[in-house]
Amino acid sequence: MATCDVCGNDYWMSFEIHTKSGDVHTFDSLECAAQRIAPVCEHCGCRILGHGVEVEGRFFCCAHCARKAHARLGEQIRDTVGAHPG
Repeated sequence: MATCDVCGNDYWMSFEIHTKSGDVHTFDSLECAAQRIAPVCEHCGCRILGHGVEVEGRFFCCAHCARKAHARLGEQIRDTVGAHPG
């Protein structure tokens, strides 16, 4: 058993995540993992669990938030996952 880095739960089904920087984290759930390692949208502050959008080195949860933060880029920023190609 191992203890979750976020909530402290000692759980027999805990798991480790190894990052590229060499850090090792132990979690008891995906929820705790997301709270510790998922990036935060720079506009609305929510955790980015999906594809997200990166603009000029800044991370956003969606194209809407990216456009709000980068108004000068306007419609150049768009979500493309599932978008009709036309």
